This record gives sequence, structure tokens and C-alpha cells, in this order.
Amino acid sequence: MNLKRTLLLSSALLGLGHAVSAQKASPKPTDFHQWAATPPMGWNSWDCYGPTVVEKEVKANADYMASKLKAYGWDYVVVDIRWYVGNDTAHGYNEKNPEYNIDQYGRFTPAPNRFPSAAGGKGFKPLADYMHSKGLKFGIHIMRGVPVEAVKRKLPILGTKVTAADIHTTEGQCNWLHDMYTIVAGKPGAQEYYNSIFELYASWGVDFVKVDDLSEPYHTAEIEMIRKAIDRTGRKIVLSMSPGETPIADAKHAQQHANMWRTVGDFWDSWEQLKEHFEVCERWAPFIMPGSWPDADMLPLGRLGIRAERGDDRMTRFTKDEQYTLMTLWSIFRSPLMFGGDLPSNDAFTLSLLTNKNVLAVHHNSKNNKQLFRNSDAVGWVADDPQTGDKYLALFNAADQKPAAEQDAKWVSSQITRQNTSQTVDIDITGAKKLYLCVRGGTDGTAWDHANWLNPTLTNGDKTLPLTSVTWKDASAGWGKTTVNKSVSGGALTVDGKVYENGIGTHANSVIEYDLPAGYTRFKATVGLDKAAAGQNTGGTLKFLVFTTSPMQAMPPDSARVSVALKDLGLPAGATVQDLWTGKKVGTFTQNFSPFIRRHGAGFYRVSAGGKGKKV
Repeated sequence: MNLKRTLLLSSALLGLGHAVSAQKASPKPTDFHQWAATPPMGWNSWDCYGPTVVEKEVKANADYMASKLKAYGWDYVVVDIRWYVGNDTAHGYNEKNPEYNIDQYGRFTPAPNRFPSAAGGKGFKPLADYMHSKGLKFGIHIMRGVPVEAVKRKLPILGTKVTAADIHTTEGQCNWLHDMYTIVAGKPGAQEYYNSIFELYASWGVDFVKVDDLSEPYHTAEIEMIRKAIDRTGRKIVLSMSPGETPIADAKHAQQHANMWRTVGDFWDSWEQLKEHFEVCERWAPFIMPGSWPDADMLPLGRLGIRAERGDDRMTRFTKDEQYTLMTLWSIFRSPLMFGGDLPSNDAFTLSLLTNKNVLAVHHNSKNNKQLFRNSDAVGWVADDPQTGDKYLALFNAADQKPAAEQDAKWVSSQITRQNTSQTVDIDITGAKKLYLCVRGGTDGTAWDHANWLNPTLTNGDKTLPLTSVTWKDASAGWGKTTVNKSVSGGALTVDGKVYENGIGTHANSVIEYDLPAGYTRFKATVGLDKAAAGQNTGGTLKFLVFTTSPMQAMPPDSARVSVALKDLGLPAGATVQDLWTGKKVGTFTQNFSPFIRRHGAGFYRVSAGGKGKKV
């Protein structure tokens, strides 16, 4: 359906129904914090389907949730980004010729070719009704602002005499998706536009709205307009702010206006990103509050990447130990739990992670959640059971194989940033049998560290061999998948505005290992930050390194003791310990509890006062 036809249809059917109600204030609801007294739990379409999910896939995931997960507290089903575009694409966005569906008041409506029940101007109401009939709740994703299409067409704002063109500015436009313009607070019609879209969502029966491009950078004025718009509908719509990291300086404001807000950028099935969460969660723990939850992002578990933005169709790259770490940390941190995998594709192990009553009890009911200690890669978290006085204890072994020192490298770049995006390398590798191309995170972790090795070649006098024609022995990437002749995000290799046909796209932290063909004496390349990262507001600091000997130190043991003094838990007279994941009693202890924890793994325990046991 073309835009003109969609516009006319939406005008006739949606306009009549909402012309009066959209600007008629409803009774103010109860405090919005009560709507999410415990951290929301549900499914979101992003990790599976990117911007291309269709109605039958949403229903299939809802059916699974209703039959297997609802009894454990899982109840939100969220349709993520660009449900209003009829011809969007997997592994990125179609910004060349998007087929927008929009009504006469500049409000996006569901694409009926993807959501057939929305045809005839019904919007998402039939799909929301389907969720409600199963005892579930329905959510959608939107972008902050007013549609560019509405501004171009000067579409009127419902209940006012102004148009979308009168309330917008191009300043602050999202730099990774250009569907929207910023709304200028205080302009006539600005609040009314937000009122109109949330009144529409309320009429559909929406229970949850994830607003993107809102909290990083932090858009205070639009957040406040959104809060007012939700409150005036009279419907209990949970507000989720994205992406992150939300500025810590704005944490109090976020608590006063949203039910959840992101603490990180997009989180995928990467150990590097998971390990960074120990610092992130420790930083945000003081701001955990009933009804307002720091959000560590979705759970990239189960089957991912069916038509997603990142990676291929796969089961999660996390090992089982890492999956236990993820669920344990998210539970004791009390992050919202939004499952990213395709639920009907779950295996028994994945289902077991989502239905452990002992673990979910910590997530639902614990108090005073905080990091107890971090001794290098040994991490401990603690929380209280307010009903029994017991302690919840989470222990983690985050040990990794350590990188070799920079001075052991044959070549090290200067720090690559969004301002200093590229550098050249030309080094002598005479006699070397191995070549390791490494990328390490810079001063701000590994956020948006999309790294490109451009035109990498081996030479010996007049003889030249493109390294891309040599099969690597092994290749890792801290996020996504190392790829020949494409960036890690799947696009063209682009640095400093120039597109390169030959090269390797990866992401910090990364090691690409080659067995060198005989006879070559030099390695040459250009290294740089890919365009996909250079356009971001944060991240994108990294270093490139070339080694001809191993870039890693010896591997640490498979497991190690992580020890806790019971007195540090307030239990100096001893305690009984139960394993929450297995439900089994571990034993009784008088002074210390020191279990072996597998590398990248976690232990999760209930610690109860009393019991005579062994000194450990």
C-alpha cells in the first residue's frame, strides 16, 4: 500500500475515532511507579527479527509465553522498531525508500502487510486484544520526536491549529536512524503531539512503550512531555527509555519519569560486553527503586539473529557458564528481563534458565542489592530476603586469558577515536611464522569499537598477496562476527568517508590469527574506525596491534575458589547455604564459604543464619 493511499485510509478511519478523545484529558492515574512494582519481564522482537517482525511471529512468541512462562511472571510482548515501515530490511534499516504508514495527524500506524489485523485503520488494537485474551500485556517501540514525513507534509496536530512543521527542529536528530525530528518543548502543539500519540496507543490497549533515542543523549524536555502524555491517558503504560548509558547525573530525573532506563548500549551475546556489566551494575545499584529500574538491556539467549541487525541465525554464542552468569547478575541486580531469542525455538536448557523459581524470587522480591566485593576477577553480590532475613549471595569468576603487553607487539597504533579515525601500518615480518591482528578497547571500554583492517597485504619485493585471500586459523570479535570485505555490522568498509572493497571488519576486543605463507617480509594495511561507529555519540576508542608471537598470556584454570567471610554477610555465628539454581543444600559453614566457581560462571545461593558446620 502506498503512502498516499495509507494516509487517506488512516484519515478516514482513525481521525474520526480520535478527533475528540485525543485531546480530552482523562483522570490522572495512580503513581506510575506502581505499574512496575517489580522489574518487568517479557519478550522483545529485536534480537530475533530486527525491524522486520510480522504478526504471526509475534503471536507465536506470545503463545509460547502464555503456555510456558506466564506462570513464572513473564507477561510483556513487545514489538520493536519500525513496525510502521512496510518494506524494512534485515541487518540494517531501509532508509532509501521506506514505505511509511502514517495517519492524517502525523502518527505512525502499523504496516498492514506485516500486521494484517491492523488493516482497515484498526491499528494495534486487535493484536493487543489477542495478548490480553491470554493474560499477557502488549508493548511497542517508538522513536523520540515527530516523523520527518509529517513535517514534510505539514500534517496537522490533532486538536490544534498548528502542524508538525511548527513544532520540530533538525537539531539533535538521531544520528543512526532518520525517521524523526526533535520536538521543541514549549512550542504550541508540542505537548499536544505527544498527547495525541499516547492517546492513540492507549486506545489500542498498549501497556508498554519503549522510547528510543531518548536517554543517551538525555532529552530532558521530551522525557517530561512523554511523562505528561502517558499520565493524562489514564492508562497504565510502562515507560522504558533507551538506549544507554543513561547519564548518571540524570539518574534522579529518570527515576521520577520512567519505569526503566538503559544502563548500556545494545547488548549482544558477547562475553566482553557481559563482563563490562559488572562495573555497570555496580555503578547503577544505588538507583534501584521499586517502579524505576536501571535496565541492563535484553537477554540475548536462545535462538537469535533470524533477521536481526547483528549476526546470522544462531543459538546464543554464550556458553552455558556465561548464561548462568547473565541470569544470575541480572536477577540480583533486579534488571528488567526482556528475552531476546525466539521463544518457540527454545531448547530445554534455555527454558530452565527462565523458569527457576528460586532465582526469580531474588529478582522479584530482594532488597538492598549491591556488589559486596570485587577482587580482580572474583566478584560477589549480596541482597536481602525481606521476608526471612536470609541473604542472597551471587559469586562470579570473570577470569580471562590476559592479553600480552603492548611492548611485545611488532606494532601498536595510536589511540583511534571518532576524531582520529585512521592510521597506516607498514612493518617488517621477516622470519615470522605467525601473524596476529589484534584490536583492543580504548579508554571507554568496547562500546561502538567497529574496527577495520583495510587493504591488508603481505609483500616481498615485487610480490604482493592480499591477506584477505588467506584463510585465517581463528578469528574472534568482542561483538558481532569478524567478516572479510564487510564491516562487522554488515555494511561496506567505510573510513573517513572512503569505501574500501578489500579488508576485514571486526570489533574490539578481537584477535585474528594467521599461519603466514613462507617468503613474505612485510605487512601493510590501513586501520580505522568504521563509519557505523564514527557517527555515534559515545564509544569508538580503540587500538590496533600486530603480533608475530602469541598476543595472549597463559589460560587461567577452569575454576577457582571465590571466598566470602560469613561475618561480611552479618552472619558471624555460621550459616546454612542452599544452591538456588539446583535447589540443593550445599552445607553448613562457620567462618567462610569458598565454593569453586567455573571460569565465566556463577554460583547463586541462599545463606541462612545458624547451623553447625565445618570451618572453611
